[in-house]
Amino acid sequence: MNIVIREARPEDIPQIQIVRNSVKENMLSDPGLVTDKDCEEFLFQRGKGWVGEAEGQIVGFSIADLKENNIWALFIHPDFEKQGIGRKLHDIMLDWYFEQKKDDVWLGTSPGTRAESFYRKSGWKETGTHGKGEVKFEMTYEHWKNKKL
Repeated sequence: MNIVIREARPEDIPQIQIVRNSVKENMLSDPGLVTDKDCEEFLFQRGKGWVGEAEGQIVGFSIADLKENNIWALFIHPDFEKQGIGRKLHDIMLDWYFEQKKDDVWLGTSPGTRAESFYRKSGWKETGTHGKGEVKFEMTYEHWKNKKL
């Protein structure tokens, strides 16, 4: 199956919401917690996002927030996990983020999840906790740049 990684567009938001609400880990306590308006704000005002698309269907997405120096989202539909889509979305997002600014970027994820393992393997450094017991990770420009060499 051919997966295309491209910049997110406004018309992608309904499918982005489907992916976000389909995940088995790091689930929202209330599916209505993240609105279409929230997605639009983070995608086009605060930062930028990308989607992984297979045969016209969005199967994953990532969003970087320049305002808070944060990775706001990186999610893959469960039917498309373990195919390298998350890695591609992660890398294009961090490349773009560090082209915009050199500030450290952070994210939070639930402990004991595959996401936590993914971020550790990707070179993120644990820096404490965030929110309701999430593991907080940071990535520095220097570490990312050296990792890409």
